[in-house]
Amino acid sequence: MKLAVIGGASTYTPELIDGFARLRATLPIGELVLVDPAAERLALVGGLARRIFARQGHPGTITTTADLDAGVEGADAVLIQLRVGGQAARERDETWPLECGCVGQETTGVGGLAKALRTVPLVLEIAERVRRANPDAWIIDFTNPVGIVTRALLNEGHRAVGLCNVAIHLQRTFAGLLDVAPERVHLDHVGLNHLTWERAVRLDGPGGTDLLPALLAEHGPRIAERLHLPPALLERLGVVPSYYLRYYYSHDEVVAEQRAKPSRAAEVAAIERELLDLYADPALDVKPGLLSRRGGAFYSEAAVALAASLLGGADKGAGDVQVVNTRNNGTLPFLPADAVIEVPARVDATGAAPLPVAPLDPLYAGLIAHVTAYEDLALQAALHGGRDRVFRALLAHPLIGQTARADALTDALLAHNREHLAWA
Repeated sequence: MKLAVIGGASTYTPELIDGFARLRATLPIGELVLVDPAAERLALVGGLARRIFARQGHPGTITTTADLDAGVEGADAVLIQLRVGGQAARERDETWPLECGCVGQETTGVGGLAKALRTVPLVLEIAERVRRANPDAWIIDFTNPVGIVTRALLNEGHRAVGLCNVAIHLQRTFAGLLDVAPERVHLDHVGLNHLTWERAVRLDGPGGTDLLPALLAEHGPRIAERLHLPPALLERLGVVPSYYLRYYYSHDEVVAEQRAKPSRAAEVAAIERELLDLYADPALDVKPGLLSRRGGAFYSEAAVALAASLLGGADKGAGDVQVVNTRNNGTLPFLPADAVIEVPARVDATGAAPLPVAPLDPLYAGLIAHVTAYEDLALQAALHGGRDRVFRALLAHPLIGQTARADALTDALLAHNREHLAWA
């Protein structure tokens, strides 16, 4: 089995490598190719990746290349984890929106739109080259904004599934609080990428007793603290929102916080510099503890499970339930069929099929519908360009929605991203 990782020089990659090494019985990789144009970083990450495989006795080979076509040739699955413009672009996404009184975040609000505009064209170009190299290859997208990018891939007919680590992180959190094995925890996880709620936590499948009320009663403040949300909110809603809902529920408070301290991008850039220094040590053969501060916890385990199900077939344990980003196809009846939602789905060699979802409270359905409309307009802007399309997407976003603000943000977005937008 051959896998390729596009964006292989990411400091995330050793997390992925560690999962591949530990879980090799689930996903038996024979060849892993890390693809990235950043030669110096790729050499450091590739060297550590080989040492991790060697330490854990993984028999597979790891190669590195800047040649995309060579890297994906014959690959059974391709993971895409790239960031157009690097941390410098993220820094801009998280800072200039604050000047207009809007949250600065790389996937939510105007920063998320900027990232989508930069990212979608490149991901589609990569996907087309993957298809030429192997029409049967699966594309696993971890590139944000995952919902918009995955929708773009599916609209072009690619064999693609979107992946985020929010659900698996919450699953592990609840498993720890319940003192049970993570695989026993089933989440009623529903929404869009970075716009989800846990409505129930059950053991041993979707038919189990809902333990979420008891979890909130006993651990509500602890859970809320991890999400940076008020405990009273979780108590009133009776659900666990994703961390990203604080950008909606506490928007003005978050803006004030962001104005008062350095951006997350600046923090991540500093962590990355430290990580790369660590990766350069030829004696290092494990993922360093510092990597946990970079983000992406449990990404590797989610990626291994998804790839194994897509590639393994029913006789190798596929058909299991995982939270992924995939076509709506009537699962949420108030959304278009081609919308991409984030819900538990049965995954096998044919792809991801969402499980049935119980009707949603209008409090959640309304916001999901609103953001889906924005995502549709954002995708049109990413595909076709044009100031008016950018403006329309911003006007539709529930965190913006004012003509003067959308106009100002459109001008600022274009000014900060012209180098990455061929049409601007």
